[in-house]
Amino acid sequence: MSDSIYILFILCLNVVVCEWLTRKPGFRHIGTALLVIILTAIEANLHLIPTTETPVYETIFSYLAPFSLFLLLLSVNLKDLRKAGLPMLTMFLLGSTGTIIGVFASVWLFSAPKTVGNLYYALAGMFTGTYIGGGINFHAVALHYGVSKAGNLFVAATAADNIMTALWMVATLALPRLLQRYFPRPKVNMPSALALTTQTDAVDTDPFADAETVNPNDLALLLTLGFGSIFLSKQLATLVPAVPFVLILTTIALALAQFRVVNKLRGSRLLGLFGIYVFLAVIGAYCDIATLLHDGRLAIILFGMILTLVFIHALIVFGIGALAKQDWDLLGIASQANIGGATSALALAKSLNRPDLQLPAVLVGTLGNAMGTYLGILLAEILRGM
Repeated sequence: MSDSIYILFILCLNVVVCEWLTRKPGFRHIGTALLVIILTAIEANLHLIPTTETPVYETIFSYLAPFSLFLLLLSVNLKDLRKAGLPMLTMFLLGSTGTIIGVFASVWLFSAPKTVGNLYYALAGMFTGTYIGGGINFHAVALHYGVSKAGNLFVAATAADNIMTALWMVATLALPRLLQRYFPRPKVNMPSALALTTQTDAVDTDPFADAETVNPNDLALLLTLGFGSIFLSKQLATLVPAVPFVLILTTIALALAQFRVVNKLRGSRLLGLFGIYVFLAVIGAYCDIATLLHDGRLAIILFGMILTLVFIHALIVFGIGALAKQDWDLLGIASQANIGGATSALALAKSLNRPDLQLPAVLVGTLGNAMGTYLGILLAEILRGM
């Protein structure tokens, strides 16, 4: 059962099965990411695949995961941010500030160094990253600090994060409508954004759709850029050990994404998502289910920390937004761009029937992708040094 081809077959098959399951009632809201962790964890605990480090697992951690994160960042073109509009951008940045304050408060309130363990600072950095710009940052920070290989801790954090993301989608769908009923505000339309979406098809075509048509030229360019950037990042990290490899790679990806010829390459999201799913499958293989179920207290503590930080984030976004008499829909979408990322924010804008806010939602979400890893590692290092 340790044959590399066999292990790759199982990992890829798990992605196929989980993608199929997400189309079925009852599984749709769980999502492929969490399902693939659970399925692989079950297989590993039944000894169908190895639960210890193998050359395949090490290669996925060392190369496939960074490569996938690199590809997902290629969609972040910062020149587009002017299209988001000042109100959306301001509330998004306030939400990011709220997340950082919430992380510090939750670490103190739950005595994280004692209750979570030695990697508490890394967990705090992961939560900072993911609640500023979504899951890309969560995985990048986890990869940097080796939390990805701490199977049970990572799975508990992922489960808590997935639950909160789902709950916050419900909350941001209900809150704007509820607040509008009792505290009516004029809805600010953004015609300039609408005009731009007509040009880019950002409303009619989900720019974060999983399905893409890829030609050999685009695929070859993506592979060349990815492998070349990883090689360069590793060389620079060796020359300047004080700068983490993942931050160098993130910076290179963001720099390349500013060129439209790179930003518009087809297949980056498709390949990136598939790579992340395979990476998460390996996380599941490291999970000891018996120990995880036995140590339910850890999952409760992590969920309590997340609940605290999201509550503080919400108080700041909706509190300051209320004082500034901002559109409730805009506040909900800006908050969702922080907590759930660009895809969730886009879905919320559609659900609230705000086509004028769909492009701004995507744009501030991509800004979160750009910021999250930097801020996550910065906050983790601050906590580590305290």
